[in-house]
Amino acid sequence: MEVIRVKNLTRTFRQAIKEPGIKGAIKHLFQGKYVDKNAVNNISFTINKGEAVAYLGKNGAGKSTTIKMLTGILRPTSGELLVNGIQPHKNRLQYTKEIGVVFGQRSQLWMDIPIYESFKLLKDIYGISNTVFQKKLSDFSEMLDLNDFIHLPARKISLGQRMKADLVASLLHNPKILYLDEPTIGLDIESKNKIRKFISYLKDSYNTTILLTTHDLADIEQICDRLILIDEGRILYDGTIKLAKEKYANLKKLHVTIEKDDPKLLIGLSKINSLTIESKMKNKISITFNQHEVTSGEIITQFIKYTQIYDISIEEPSIENILELMYLQ
Repeated sequence: MEVIRVKNLTRTFRQAIKEPGIKGAIKHLFQGKYVDKNAVNNISFTINKGEAVAYLGKNGAGKSTTIKMLTGILRPTSGELLVNGIQPHKNRLQYTKEIGVVFGQRSQLWMDIPIYESFKLLKDIYGISNTVFQKKLSDFSEMLDLNDFIHLPARKISLGQRMKADLVASLLHNPKILYLDEPTIGLDIESKNKIRKFISYLKDSYNTTILLTTHDLADIEQICDRLILIDEGRILYDGTIKLAKEKYANLKKLHVTIEKDDPKLLIGLSKINSLTIESKMKNKISITFNQHEVTSGEIITQFIKYTQIYDISIEEPSIENILELMYLQ
């Protein structure tokens, strides 16, 4: 079931062109010159209910502008944008009941009152019943250890604790769609893992639709199945992460520990196309190979001919390597 529909969406900003110095500023007052720039340029995509989608791009690629239009903060210059049949910028009051939003650099908590009191205020704002409110808090507290800080003011808790509290605050009204912008930024490893597990739990247990922007690539691999990559306001790729790996992650690494070093082994390996010996230390050899042109089985066969294998491991390309390749295509 389709919940987000974006069709030929464009957002244009007008930028002033000024000559340097005071003279240029005065001249601009009387003879102002401007240029239009497309931050988002005619993009289209749909997201179905329950999908977890990573929306990625370099700084200035247009992802933040897209998120602001999706959340209703910005009005599109042209194109179609519907979320659950609602135009976000036109029906803000109704729309906010459908979505949850977490921005890693901003908080929706009241800084000088206890976290629990912030939750109660949100309960009243969204008209959440006492039964639902207490059930939600009970479920989320157990997973995110809220009881450790729920009675402290927001200004006195750590960044990791604040992110947990912000997540809960955005979910009390049971939104159908959750927008996450850098939800693990600045957190330690333990806090990141707990938040990732919690977001995955939402997707699996509540069928929540998730759109995630992040620079932490571990967030993508642990939470999302689909990737939309944007650059200069245009979509470069829209598909599964699995397909992206198959299409762009050609190179794998093979690390082999052997019984003895045999010169004939190196000669045999050198005859295999698309294979490079990266390093060789005593009885350990590391090899890079193109998985579309040669299989790991063919390489291992060469080892077996000349020596005994004690240990073997295959290193898959990281999502970071894949994104770099996608930008170069």
